[in-house]
Parts: sequence; structure tokens; C-alpha cells
Amino acid sequence: MTHTPDRIASLCHPPARRIALRFVDETGSTNLDLLSALPRLDGPTLLLARSQTAGRGRAGRSWLSEPGKSLTFSLAWPFGRPVHGLVGLPLAVGVALAEALASLSLDARLKWPNDLLADGRKLAGILIETAAGDGAAGRESWAVIGIGINLAMDAAMLARIGRPAAGADWLLELDQDLLLATLLNHLAEAMLLFEQRGLPAFTARWNARHAHAGREVVILDNGSVLHEGRAAGIDDIGRLLLDTPRGRIAVMAGDVSLRPKE
Repeated sequence: MTHTPDRIASLCHPPARRIALRFVDETGSTNLDLLSALPRLDGPTLLLARSQTAGRGRAGRSWLSEPGKSLTFSLAWPFGRPVHGLVGLPLAVGVALAEALASLSLDARLKWPNDLLADGRKLAGILIETAAGDGAAGRESWAVIGIGINLAMDAAMLARIGRPAAGADWLLELDQDLLLATLLNHLAEAMLLFEQRGLPAFTARWNARHAHAGREVVILDNGSVLHEGRAAGIDDIGRLLLDTPRGRIAVMAGDVSLRPKE
């Protein structure tokens, strides 16, 4: 899987043309690489790796991928908001990715707080890490947005992952420069909108693609059930709303996880 930076830039809309493009064959973690590079970055920067040997997911989990069978990259984006003003950013990123994939005829649903599902199985994950900015040029904070999208998914990889996962191998047949440009166009436009209006600009769009809308779910913390109820979407600060026998409650993301009720 190869990419051509000049051609990708030509396929990008103006907001995404601000993004500096960097490509490497292999690295440990694109998120860690960009986090360490933040003091030297002049603006939005993409780092895409053909292979990540130490990719990370949420709550300290590993993100497993193989060269040519997944799309793994990180996007560093500066914001004029302080770090605490980035609450809900993973949900906005999920909307951007789902809408980008929808434009390519892939119907991805959103699992709270930061996964994309296809046919009920995990297709993509998002890991966002933040850092304070230097205040220069209005950069009050940085977000490093790590994204992994499964493309080809074989039996060996499913066994390694150990959980239901989906692939979208037909995306490999697309023009790969166009695929990446499409993702960047949606992400850049979403970041600019989030800068201006925060998560409320995305709440209804997230709820429209909610994978578990109206379904009974459980919220787990280290394997223990914290809450059970019917999923009713998210609110404007990114909490999951659950309708329970005790009434509606709002659950913050933290390190908890959601599972459909058996």
C-alpha cells in the first residue's frame, strides 16, 4: 500500500491541505511519535505507518495490525481551546470517520465512546491523547488522534485479536490516495467545526449513527457491571444516556466499556 503526498494534497479540500503529510514504513506508535514531535510542529500533521509494532488502543490495550491489511495513522491537530475544552473530541472524530466511510458506501455505526462497527463488529478504533500548547499562533492545546481501520481480516488476525472484528477488504481495491484524502477532508472539516462549536455540533450526527440505539447494554469497569439499561444516545458533553429502572442516568467514558446485553 503506497501513497503519493502530492496527489493526496491535490485531492484534499482547502482545510485538509493545511495538513503536513509524513509516511513511514514502520514505527512503534504513530501517536507516540507525534506526541514527542509536538514542540517542533508548525501545524496539523499526519503520520501514517505501513506497519506499527506497538500500536495502542484505549485503556492500554494493544492495537494489532499487519502491513497492507490495515490503515493506521495519527493526526496532530492544534486547537485554540485548552485541553479541558477538548472533551468529546473522540465522538466528533467518530462522526467524521463514519461519514467519510459512508461517502465511500460503507455503513459504519458508532459504538460509545470511540469505536466504529460494521455488521456489529469492530472495524476501527480511535485513541486521542492531548497536550498543552505553547500559546503561539493561538495553539492552546494539541490533540494527537490515532486511528486504526481494519481492511483485510483473516482467520489468523481474528485469532490474535480474540474479539469480534470486521474488515473492509474492498477498500483495498479503491484508489488509496483518494481513500486517505477522503478521510482527511472529513477530519479537517470536523476539527475546524469542533474548534468553533465543540461537541454539541456533532451530538445529533453521532446519535444518528449510534450502533446500540434503543438496545439493552451493560457498562463494565474491569469486568464488573456498573450499569445496565437501554442506550439512548449521548448528550452534549459526550456522556452515554441510559434508561434504567431507576430513570435516566448519564455515564462518563473514563475506562469503562460497553457491551450489548446477552
